[in-house]
Amino acid sequence: MIESAFAELEPVVGTKGACAAVGRPRASHYRRCRPPLLGPGRPRPSPPNALSGGERGAVLDALHEPRFTDKAPAQVWATLLDEGIYLGSESTMYRLLRTNGELRERRRQASHPPRTVPELVASRPTEVWSYDATALRGPARGVNYDLFVMLDIFSRYSPGWLVVDQESALVVRSWIEQVVAAQGTIPAGSLTIHADRGSSMTSKPVAVLLADLRIGRTHSRPHVSNDNPYSEAGFKTLKYCPSFPGRFGSLADARAFADTFFEHYNHHHRHSGIGYHTPASIHFGTAAEVRAGRAAVLDAAYAAHPERFVRRPPTPPSLPGPAWINKPKEEEDAQKIS
Repeated sequence: MIESAFAELEPVVGTKGACAAVGRPRASHYRRCRPPLLGPGRPRPSPPNALSGGERGAVLDALHEPRFTDKAPAQVWATLLDEGIYLGSESTMYRLLRTNGELRERRRQASHPPRTVPELVASRPTEVWSYDATALRGPARGVNYDLFVMLDIFSRYSPGWLVVDQESALVVRSWIEQVVAAQGTIPAGSLTIHADRGSSMTSKPVAVLLADLRIGRTHSRPHVSNDNPYSEAGFKTLKYCPSFPGRFGSLADARAFADTFFEHYNHHHRHSGIGYHTPASIHFGTAAEVRAGRAAVLDAAYAAHPERFVRRPPTPPSLPGPAWINKPKEEEDAQKIS
């Protein structure tokens, strides 16, 4: 219908008027009238004011001079202009360099070797500990306290925590020594502490202490929070606690809150990542007994009312398996096996 109306109007009012009347863009009309192009397009003709081959070579020779090896084309252009030489515009220099594949950063660039991905696994308590620190707001703006937390990644049990008004390597060293001593005898080489690259954990006093205690240490990659997931999750549990205040009135208040929180977290909090057992139950080996008690309760409930369990008899959550930091992908495991 539009085509027929356009055909009737075009001889009378012309192409422009017919397109306006039927609502058709003139560009679309002319494009439809042109036959399709088959094969490669025609090469673009060289403009009459283009540089000759010799002139292009002179520009490149100037850019290749030793005195210009570390200069940008704009500086080369300005230097030649000051010397009374004009070989071409700045854009021409860039265009010739681009055509020759020479348009790149010619200065030496800093390169950093790839960081090793930490891969840690814990199949029992006191095998891998995760350390991190977080800031707690004090009574006034700009006043903060530092909370240090050590976390066992297998049991999620926190063997130690400390709140101080200012972090330092010596304070962290002394605190780690106390936390390790409180755990009793730890076989040499059986424990690894994983932490971020904060100034305290990378300091010489802490490194010397861990070497003396025969405790391994690993560090997260810079700006990769997934390398320390257990500590990050623990801090989220802490700060999303309903009783967590916006600010603490004093250092004593912050320490009292931390003591109360971690006492509840270790001994009363049912953790979803460890089969809803408490961290202390997993850490001290009572989880199997607790799970057996849960199974007995569920068996009695099933015996009393089997019709309420349609699919299968109920079972308590399984005990936790190995805990990983950056577990290798299955494809990589298969390649290592093969």
